[in-house]
Amino acid sequence: MTNDSKQDDNAQGDAEQGRAVADTLADYASAPEAFWQGTHDHDVSQNTAALLGAIEGEAPFAILDFGCGPGRDLKRFTELGHAPIGLDGTAEFAAMARQHSGCEVWQQNFIALDLPPERFDGVFANASLFHVPSAALPRVLGELYATLKPGGVLFASNPRGDNQEGMSGGRYGCFHDFDSWHAYVSAAGFAEIRHYYRPEGQPRERQPWLATLWRKGLA
Repeated sequence: MTNDSKQDDNAQGDAEQGRAVADTLADYASAPEAFWQGTHDHDVSQNTAALLGAIEGEAPFAILDFGCGPGRDLKRFTELGHAPIGLDGTAEFAAMARQHSGCEVWQQNFIALDLPPERFDGVFANASLFHVPSAALPRVLGELYATLKPGGVLFASNPRGDNQEGMSGGRYGCFHDFDSWHAYVSAAGFAEIRHYYRPEGQPRERQPWLATLWRKGLA
C-alpha cells in the first residue's frame, strides 16, 4: 500500500468516526429533557463509591465526569465534598449540567479532546466510553491517562456485548466483552484494580453493564 493510499484510508476512517459521533450527539440533543427525566433518578451510588474508594490520598478529589450528561453525578460528587468538572459533547447537556450542578462543564467532542495534563485524581466515565468508535478508543484512553495525576483512577461502566459496534437507535455504540475491553485499557498503560457487573444481585445474564476500575502508574 502506498503512503497516499494509507493517508486516504486514514482520512476516510476519521470521517466515518466523525459522522458516527456527530449522529450520536444529534440524537442526544434531539430530546435532552426526556433524557433527563429518564435518567435523573438512576441509582449509580455503587459506581461513584467504587471510584472514590479507589482513589488514594486525601479528599477532596478533583474528578472529571466524562460524559456528564445533564449533571446528575456532578451534583452528587459536589454534595460529597469533592471538586468535579463535567465534560460532554452535547451543548444542551453541558448547559443543563452547569445549571443543575453549579459546576464547571466543558463541551468537548469525545474524539477531539483538549484535556490538561495530570489534572485529575479520578475520571468517572459512566455509560460514555462505549460511544467512542473502537478505532479512536486507544487515542481517547491515552488522553484520559494523560489527564490523570500519577496514581489516579479511571472508572468506566459500559454495556457489554460480543465486540459488535455500529449505529443502534440513532447512537453509535461499541459493546465490548471483558477481554476486549481489558486489552484496550491495559494497552493505554492502565493497571486493573477490579471489575464487577451491574445491576447488583442479579444472575449474570441479567447484568448487562460491565464496570471496571483502573489505576495510572506512579512513574
